[in-house]
Amino acid sequence: MARSNYLFTSESVSEGHPDKVCDRISDEIVDLVFKEAKKAGMDPSQVRIACETLATTNRVVIAGEVRVPETLLKKGKDGQFVTDASGAPMVNPSRFKSAARKAIRAIGYEQSGFHWKTCRIDVLLHGQSADIAVGVDEAGNKDVGAGDQGIMFGYAARETPELLPAPIYYAHKILSSLTEARKANHGPAGKLGPDAKSQVTVQYRDGKPVGVTQIVLSTQHLDETLTSEDVRNIVEPIVRAALPEGWISDETVWHVNPTGKFVVGGPDGDAGLTGRKIIVDTYGGAAPHGGGAFSGKDPTKVDRSAAYAARYLAKNVVAAGLADRATIQLSYAIGVAKPLSIYVDLHGTGKVDEAVLEKALAEVMDLTPRGIRTHLDLNKPIYAKTAAYGHFGRKAGRDGSFSWEKTDLVKALKAAIA
Repeated sequence: MARSNYLFTSESVSEGHPDKVCDRISDEIVDLVFKEAKKAGMDPSQVRIACETLATTNRVVIAGEVRVPETLLKKGKDGQFVTDASGAPMVNPSRFKSAARKAIRAIGYEQSGFHWKTCRIDVLLHGQSADIAVGVDEAGNKDVGAGDQGIMFGYAARETPELLPAPIYYAHKILSSLTEARKANHGPAGKLGPDAKSQVTVQYRDGKPVGVTQIVLSTQHLDETLTSEDVRNIVEPIVRAALPEGWISDETVWHVNPTGKFVVGGPDGDAGLTGRKIIVDTYGGAAPHGGGAFSGKDPTKVDRSAAYAARYLAKNVVAAGLADRATIQLSYAIGVAKPLSIYVDLHGTGKVDEAVLEKALAEVMDLTPRGIRTHLDLNKPIYAKTAAYGHFGRKAGRDGSFSWEKTDLVKALKAAIA
């Protein structure tokens, strides 16, 4: 039997956190390739990107495997494409460096130890392995296989408006609100820097979130004279506005910049790497995670696209009133199109048998990699905005972003189990 009275904690990190800087750069590159593919008339389904970024003091390294349109390839003075030792065409590093600088500038880093204009950027991107491409390319393949093996989880719970667990939802909201105030230079918030972390401990009664017992917030500040108390005075109104009314009580314990001064932040304070915040990106520890990161990957990589599909299905199950909580697992093998398994756990809250629902899910959505990309319209430049404040629990955008957050499958789900 599930516990009904307990505390649960989740954390989030801001867009200026070193790892999130790297996620943003990697996803800006994904978007760049999709934009250029469209301009060049390249079939977007042929785009391939697996881009990792490392950042440290005034240094960024971008590495990985790509298949890009000719507009992103390097040409010599004779107008011919430059090739490497194997004869493969090389990418034009300047376009990717520009994308990285754009990301760093948008985040707000103009500090001596990490500045968008002066940091050194190395681009080490090369062509995708032919051994991988043969399993996932559409040419000659009726059923396009998954880009890798793996397991992916989706989760939804009737705790917040976006059906995301309350601890991670509000940890994100605190930081996104803080970022908005900082960038708008709203009063004292303009003294804060891009790097920040939040953590909230939510109290549950009868299985429902009712308040927060602990709030942790560490934020970079540009004014070296600020004390922890000064920083709390700046952030407390923003935190209170981000949380539901009545959730903060006199008993709520605050930990704001508990170690004191936090001036050196971002990659200058700690090295960052793409893909190191997978729990922040998903459900804050409230649900299982298959282990694969999202950022820097095109949607042929099921680490990304199938995790989005699993969330989409779970959210629609809850939105349809079939359960108050839902966990869905999908599994894949490289080069194999159909999922190897579909697993559903409704945590004792279901209004329908889980085995029946597993069958229905396979009927209402094509869960092959191609089917997912088509249904959710993923072959487009929509990824940079996913890099911070969670890939889930966001509003679907008119540009096609966060399409996996729609609840447009409710009618089909109800019909499938009728």
